Amino acid sequence: MYQRDSYKKRDKKYIYKFIKAHPFATFVLKGERLLATHIPVLIEGNEDDFLLYAHIAYNSEQYQYLKDGAEALMIFQGAHGYVSSSWYKDTDISTWDYSAVHVNVTLKLQTNQELEESLEKLVAHFEKDQKNPVFYKDLPKKMLQDHLPLITGFWCEPVKIEAIAKLHQGFEKDDLKSVTKHLQESGDPVNLQLKKDIEKENKMS
Repeated sequence: MYQRDSYKKRDKKYIYKFIKAHPFATFVLKGERLLATHIPVLIEGNEDDFLLYAHIAYNSEQYQYLKDGAEALMIFQGAHGYVSSSWYKDTDISTWDYSAVHVNVTLKLQTNQELEESLEKLVAHFEKDQKNPVFYKDLPKKMLQDHLPLITGFWCEPVKIEAIAKLHQGFEKDDLKSVTKHLQESGDPVNLQLKKDIEKENKMS
């Protein structure tokens, strides 16, 4: 990933929180060609020492290449959006603001018990805030028995982590205010989140 030095994120706490906040990742694995799947990925551990875990379907094209020790890439992406040059006080080049974390990993297949425990955690993570949550153990036993043989779970041990946040660092205050104003006025939910990210990164009050 290309990273201009001023956009690099090296803080472990930032990276850990980013992954937790953006769990829907792109999982890239090398087969006869590069293969990518979009899957929820959870993190276990702490900012200094963590594992990622996920699962894919047996009928996924990636499955045959899913082996202990295989190398893969997990891509986590935050809000992103186009910034028009017409929003600046002086003529400049239009750009795209975004944030992302790339984690190169080695894979280890989960046991059946580890897979079930991972699924329980996965469902609990996303169901806990629902009005009427349906947790993993609430599902019919027969349904689970039929579903489990169709998927495989795996651990991802990080070997290299790169993080970037390109959020108009170093721009004049007037331009920052104009950019965030236009993003706000768009009404688009992604642009609204991008506005918040820009404001937080640039410590705008």
